[in-house]
Amino acid sequence: MARGPLAGASGPGKYSKRTDMSLGSTSYGEGVETAALNTAAPKATTRGIADNVGGRPKESLTPVTPLFAPSQRPDEPITTGVDIGEGAGSSSLMMQSQFAGRKLSDILAEMIPFDNTGDIAILYQDALSRGN
Repeated sequence: MARGPLAGASGPGKYSKRTDMSLGSTSYGEGVETAALNTAAPKATTRGIADNVGGRPKESLTPVTPLFAPSQRPDEPITTGVDIGEGAGSSSLMMQSQFAGRKLSDILAEMIPFDNTGDIAILYQDALSRGN
């Protein structure tokens, strides 16, 4: 006869059990504090799948493409977005660096006031010595 685990932390599987629903012992004079914690915030109501937290929708708007599904763009070269090979280069991604055209020493100089360890100052001096 199959039995569940006898000890250990609950993990994924058919014998898993949520441990965040109860606040533990209310003995040894902790009853008032536990009751205050128990009513301070609403309890979780997870249905077993991800709730709508962090902007994630409950259900995917577009279906997930399986790993070994045929290509959705069979005529597009695999090297599109890379600066070597066929297809458009990285400029087609329309991404711009906020540090483009700036010297490394200028960027590090802005970080020195927030440097608690002195590491940025060392990197700054090294970048200056290299003309960077």
